[in-house]
Amino acid sequence: MPYQSPISPGRSWYEDTAGPRPEYPALDGDRTCDVVIIGGGFTGLSAAAHLAKAGTNVVLIDAYRFGDGASGRNGGQLGTGQRAWAEDLESEYGLARAKALFDLAEEAKAHLLEFTAANQIDIDYMPGQLSVAHKARYVDDYKAHAEIMASRFSYPHISFMDARETAERLGSTAYFGGTRDTGTGHIHPMKLLTGTARVAALAGAQLFEGTSSTGIISTGGKVKVSTPRGTVTAQKCLIAVNAYGGTLEPVSAAHIMPIGSFIGATVPLGADSNVLPGGEAVDDSRFVVRYFRRSKDGRLLFGGREVYGVNDPKDIHIHIRRQIAELYPALGDVEITHGWGGYVGITVPRKPFVREVMPNVISAGGYSGHGVMLSNFFGKLYAEMVAGNRDRLKLIEDLKIPPFPGGRRFRTPLLFLALNWFALRDRI
Repeated sequence: MPYQSPISPGRSWYEDTAGPRPEYPALDGDRTCDVVIIGGGFTGLSAAAHLAKAGTNVVLIDAYRFGDGASGRNGGQLGTGQRAWAEDLESEYGLARAKALFDLAEEAKAHLLEFTAANQIDIDYMPGQLSVAHKARYVDDYKAHAEIMASRFSYPHISFMDARETAERLGSTAYFGGTRDTGTGHIHPMKLLTGTARVAALAGAQLFEGTSSTGIISTGGKVKVSTPRGTVTAQKCLIAVNAYGGTLEPVSAAHIMPIGSFIGATVPLGADSNVLPGGEAVDDSRFVVRYFRRSKDGRLLFGGREVYGVNDPKDIHIHIRRQIAELYPALGDVEITHGWGGYVGITVPRKPFVREVMPNVISAGGYSGHGVMLSNFFGKLYAEMVAGNRDRLKLIEDLKIPPFPGGRRFRTPLLFLALNWFALRDRI
């Protein structure tokens, strides 16, 4: 029987095309180390790799298999900058700090490509990203954004597209304009994840799957992470579970909310298809964003977030095919070979959450759909912090991230209502 993640519905196309996916043992017995990491996604495995390469004794545990969460099941788009546009950060923090945050994200992009090249990880990188407006009144904002990025943030790779160019590059007339970014691209996330785990293991990190954390205690300068079959005692702890934290740690839970995100993969469309002839990835201006791209073998990978629960992969196929048909009517009956879902960790302002949530315990997450690039780099920044340089991580720690309103009891229904409201706004 094919492997099915116990925490995310549907087997992904990534799982079937990533190549060998090594299994790691469960923790059995107590361990003592310098750093214990909870979570085997991009953040945790990147931190483990960089720490181990620097000679740090590191233990990483994950409740399931590496890649069962968002890191192995996402849209694969890198993006540029932070989740918020640079000019929006400028209006909140001023130009100097906004530029520092943008430059940090650009370094994150370069780091990911350099890390994979240096460690011979094939991530199926394909260049280009189109960001498109689903309402005509948004087009002027995209035009201004391209000009601002070149003039104030020294990023010349974004150009404005009018409606005709947008239609030509998409193969669809459903959008009114947008931007084209030639300085970024999209990847196969599961290949990146399994490759990063391999690098961490070869560097000496102790990696354990099928090992959940049942509690965290920080006292007397030590952190103790309990598991069903042993306790890990360390000097420091990184919580890198993002949307899958549950009740593990209350501060993170108050600031990071999981929302469902679902993706479908079609059969290969063929070389003569007019869908995304340039091979770029796409994200649109909806609050409940649609994101899609062509894979290296010509499939359309199409994602969209929904506010209702989806547990049956067959339902994912139905909803994704409907959304595809709205943009590409000729694909209304296209065969979808894979439909899968998972959870994205979001914060109220859509900025990443990094905090010291108890002594010597840092939590990182809330990438809000921009995590492929940022989360890997945050793992590196955490390793820098352990080595004594906290300056760059502090740029993220100092971001204003309020908790979700409503407390533990009411925040989920309040978010449900808010997402329904924004989904309605997207349609009118």
